[in-house]
This record gives sequence, C-alpha cells and structure tokens, in this order.
Amino acid sequence: MQQENRLPKNGKEGFLYGTIIVTLSVLVMGSINMIIAAGEFNKDVAMTMLVALPVIWVIVMIIEPLAIGRLAEFISSKFISPTDGFAARIMFHTLFTVLGMSFTMTIIGDIFGNGLSADSFTHFINAWPRNFLLALFFESVIIQPFARFVMVKMHAAQDKKAAIQTNIENA
Repeated sequence: MQQENRLPKNGKEGFLYGTIIVTLSVLVMGSINMIIAAGEFNKDVAMTMLVALPVIWVIVMIIEPLAIGRLAEFISSKFISPTDGFAARIMFHTLFTVLGMSFTMTIIGDIFGNGLSADSFTHFINAWPRNFLLALFFESVIIQPFARFVMVKMHAAQDKKAAIQTNIENA
C-alpha cells in the first residue's frame, strides 16, 4: 500500500501524532467534564484543571497506545478490507478508539474526581453516553483532522528538504 501522508510514517512521527491527539482530547474532554462536575467554571475549577489535566494526560498516553489503540486496531480490522479507502479505515479506527477511551476514561475520571463509591455505576451510566458522543464529534471533526493536517505539513516540509538536498548533491 502506498504511504499515506496524512498519517505518521515512523515511531517518532507516531509519537507526535499521538501526542497531538491525546493533548487536544484531554484538554477538551477533561475540561468539559470538570466544568460539568463543578456546575460552573471558576478559578477553583481552573486550578483543579491545571493539576488534574497533566495527570490525566499521562494516563491517556499510557492507556491509548498500550491497550485501547491496539484493541481498536484489532476490532477495526474485522470491519475493513484491504480495498477499503482511507476514510473507512479512519472512521472505524476513530469509532472504536473513542468507544474504548470514552468508556475507560469515564470510569477513571469518576474515580479520580469522586473516588470509588456506590454511586460510581450511576455516574458512569449518566456520563458515558455524553462523553462518547462529544469525544466522537471532537475527534472526527476537529482533533483527528488537525493531527492529520500537521502530518501533511510535516511530510511536505520533509519532501521539500529532501528535494533540495538531492539538487545540491546532483549539482
């Protein structure tokens, strides 16, 4: 298959791509959930976000590539064929990644914010559908397209640099 310029080509690029997605996802979804839990945005919520979001970012940077991303890739492979296009592959991978991450992070976020209690299941049932739909929207419309845009620009710059280097060597 031809190399796709909208996706990372190596581990270093994959780390950058994942970091962009995780950072934006944690900022958006973490902020939304903390504001909803507090009932308003104020300086106490802002301070909580400054402390909590970096911790959540680390958790997501570990969970996504080690567990959820691999599971999403496996499940996606059951729905796509080698002849399917880029959009179908991205759609299934995004759907299953968001499904897994929203499920997992809704549980972790509630435990992080409220501790493990008898109400944890009720909190999950109330929060997860909202988290899933919001995360799917933001991932599909803003976050993933932005990360792919960064990859396209980075690959274009790399190609331009390689062409200049080739011209210098051939001159």
